[in-house]
Amino acid sequence: MLGLPQMAARALMFTFLLCLQVALVIGQQVGSQRPEEHPDLWLQVDCKAGAVCKWERSAVVLDANWRWVHKDGRNCYMDDNTWDPTLCADPLTCAETCGLDGADYGGTYGVSTNSYRDGVNLRFVTNGPYSKNIGSRLYVMDGEDTYKIFRLKNREFSFQVDVSSLPCGLNGAVYFVEMDRRGDRNGHSNMAGAKYGTGYCDAQCPHDLKFVSGAANVPQWNSTSEPPVGSYGACCPEMDIWEANSLATAFTPHPCTEPGLTRCEGVTCGDTDKGQRFLGICDKDGCDFNPFRLGNHSFYGAGAGFAIDTSRPITVVTQFITADGTDAGDLFEIRRFYIQDGLVVPNSDARILGDGAGNSITDGFCEAQKELFGDFNDFRAKGGMKAMGEALDRGMVLVLSLWDDAAVHMLWLDASYPVDAPPRRPGVLRGPCPGGKSNAPAFLRSAYPTAQVVYSNIKVGAIGSTFDGDGRRLSQAILL
Repeated sequence: MLGLPQMAARALMFTFLLCLQVALVIGQQVGSQRPEEHPDLWLQVDCKAGAVCKWERSAVVLDANWRWVHKDGRNCYMDDNTWDPTLCADPLTCAETCGLDGADYGGTYGVSTNSYRDGVNLRFVTNGPYSKNIGSRLYVMDGEDTYKIFRLKNREFSFQVDVSSLPCGLNGAVYFVEMDRRGDRNGHSNMAGAKYGTGYCDAQCPHDLKFVSGAANVPQWNSTSEPPVGSYGACCPEMDIWEANSLATAFTPHPCTEPGLTRCEGVTCGDTDKGQRFLGICDKDGCDFNPFRLGNHSFYGAGAGFAIDTSRPITVVTQFITADGTDAGDLFEIRRFYIQDGLVVPNSDARILGDGAGNSITDGFCEAQKELFGDFNDFRAKGGMKAMGEALDRGMVLVLSLWDDAAVHMLWLDASYPVDAPPRRPGVLRGPCPGGKSNAPAFLRSAYPTAQVVYSNIKVGAIGSTFDGDGRRLSQAILL
């Protein structure tokens, strides 16, 4: 569960420090300064229990919010975080004028793939030729111009992750959002589309996106906010598979009452700073499963004393169980397993909820957790597991990311939060981190510039198909 100002936290999730002519922007036309070349990422798909997985050639694309957008080399979005008034006088003119260019994945953004091209490495700080880059956000594709759509109800999703170098305050996140397959490309004000990483949305309804649904976020643009924000937000259902560093982890469903991307304004966005957090269309808190927050302080951490040792790579398995065991059934349960050293490790029990509370997310778990922690049950109000399952059924895009948090310093994940609540109160202590300066972005960027996260061996298939009882790898076939 992300903390009460989670919308602002996710809006701040990726800060990009600029200099010279490179600006952090989303452009909606196609620029001509650099061609876009997507790094390959091989996936293992259509896994079947006792059978084989198929290799599928995919790719990743960098989110458009990182890219230089310009008109014939002239910045549309200025280094002082304002829009050029002659190029961006209104939302539509700006979108139809400004061009979005290709990315230097390794040199500027710190993104690389392994030698097998089935894993991707995201560096925290990258000193590029024109700028210092902080973090990144990537989407998985199934073609040059389209995102891959995953339908996970009654399915299993697994991947390997290495968070050994991620300290307090950083978040290596793997999650699904109900983005449009073509990146909201509309043929006029958004010609760039998925090829250039457009169309982002999530359950926090972020306002820091420079373009939403083919319109520049010019109205009421606040250039002094950190990050700068506009009146438009971008809402959609979100399934957080993995939010973690080496000290804490959580997985969290976030349903919404509307399908797909909704460009919001006003109450629909559910802005926390306006006192409207629970009035919007998305569940910003979600229903999180964080082992530390739920009372098990020896389950996850660095070293042999933990059930899951984050000093070494971890395989994470998530199962989306339906009520009747069929694709047509309602989502009933989200289960989690881990694999390390060839052994399958069950998820931690929710100790704080008492005997028999289980180790998975269900509507019943969410009810019990919210009641104990004294949190408003917006998960139930927004449709709970059934609504999350409907989003999984419609299809979602896979996001791979690394970010720091200028809003609340990731305290909602790995420290005591809210800061004005006693840590002994149930639900306040989320992880072992002290908070304060050690979680702040300025300190992290100075002290841990070489931090990185590695994602690899992504698999999807039938329940129980991406691993066996001993955690051994299954054989594969090739699907080009």
